Amino acid sequence: MKIFFSKVFYILKIYCFIPRFDRVLLQVTVVHHKEIILIQKIIGWIYFFAWSISFYPQVITNFRRKSVVGLSFDFVFLNLTGFLCYGLFNVALFWIPEIQDEYFALHPRGVNPVEANDIAFALHAIVLTSVTVLQCLLYKKTSQKISTLGSVCLLLSWATAGLFLFVSMAGLISWLTYIYIFSYIKLAITLVKYFPQAWMNFRRKSTEGWSIGNVMLDFTGGCFSLLQMFLIAYNNDDWSSLFGSPTKFGLGLFSIIFDIIFFLQHYCFYRKGFTLLYEEIPGA
Repeated sequence: MKIFFSKVFYILKIYCFIPRFDRVLLQVTVVHHKEIILIQKIIGWIYFFAWSISFYPQVITNFRRKSVVGLSFDFVFLNLTGFLCYGLFNVALFWIPEIQDEYFALHPRGVNPVEANDIAFALHAIVLTSVTVLQCLLYKKTSQKISTLGSVCLLLSWATAGLFLFVSMAGLISWLTYIYIFSYIKLAITLVKYFPQAWMNFRRKSTEGWSIGNVMLDFTGGCFSLLQMFLIAYNNDDWSSLFGSPTKFGLGLFSIIFDIIFFLQHYCFYRKGFTLLYEEIPGA
């Protein structure tokens, strides 16, 4: 095992000018291999670009077709809600000192599971998903709408966030716990949001209108995201960090599972299938 001290010297240089020495934190980073630090950062930016670019194929497809037929509205609106929650979780854990203090009180030997590329990805995802929502509103057919079940899921998500906000303000739970509520909402949405699209593809016996380019890039991002988390946990001997950000871990795992399903639908099940008329599938 090698001890990598460059971060220690950097921190000491910064805190020498801070008058409140009672708040100085000397952080020593002990790693197995300092080379892995560079590798994990490169991997982080690879999955950031893969996941970020993955939003564009669907936006371009919708624009070129001037139609969102074949795209599930449930998926689109759940996706926006999920990324809003994901963004709130990442921003809070990365930028709010009080939240960070509570996190390190629970994980005194841990590392912050949220990195700069996570913030960039979350904010970018919110913007591009909002563009897709706008396209749905502009290009939708008369009968295209969010299903009743989808509306219930959206209502429950925001009602849960609102309820626990009052619970946190009352001091019954910590703000860190409240922030984690958003991560759990994101996880729940990630688990269910793909079902409407997969079901629509099944009913139409076609993936037309659903961009396979989006799926390919999403699959790439999910694989590299999990790889980065395992490298960080191994290199720092901190396996608790693997689950310190359940949203990040769950996002990578669930996206991979459903991407495989979409690959099978596009390249195997419906490769030579036919596309039903739009009117035959209400809400498609």
